[in-house]
Amino acid sequence: MSLFYEDLTYEDLVDWAGEEHVERAALETIADWQIPTEDKAVLVEVGVPHVEHLVTRACFQTEAQPTLQTSRGTLLYRLTEETKAGLQWFLGVEPDTGVVYHVAPDRESRFADSSVVLWVQSLHHYGLRIDTSDLLLNADWHEEDDVLAELKKLSEELKEFDPAAFDGYHDFLWAEFLDRWLW
Repeated sequence: MSLFYEDLTYEDLVDWAGEEHVERAALETIADWQIPTEDKAVLVEVGVPHVEHLVTRACFQTEAQPTLQTSRGTLLYRLTEETKAGLQWFLGVEPDTGVVYHVAPDRESRFADSSVVLWVQSLHHYGLRIDTSDLLLNADWHEEDDVLAELKKLSEELKEFDPAAFDGYHDFLWAEFLDRWLW
């Protein structure tokens, strides 16, 4: 069974995240972004769900040219922003390719997903599994080995969406995030 949500909709995201936790881009805001058409479509039609510790606020930049600077010297279109203790983390999309990166306060970037479409699908699947798995919802009440097995299963499911997102560990968002989830 494929986990790929081919027909993922705004309503699918709202069903688990709630309407107040799904943000869609206005077409006029991202119309001039140089990213693949299907990536623009998912941002406008489906949206971006809030996912604890990853996405608390979508903030689609209004400029036509990418403005999110990385330490590698590349510029990305800003998708989200997360502020903790006065520090900011971002998720941004690379022009032309549509590759999504997580950008730390020091501007170091980590590969998140191969496209915006796959990133939104990964966020949806991750959020849905966390919200419906007793092992993950109540990790402190379960044996650590059981929770780790559940996280491993979730990791394998996410890898099915976008194998490239798990092609390494260092500088790969999902592998590091899931590995540190319990801590």
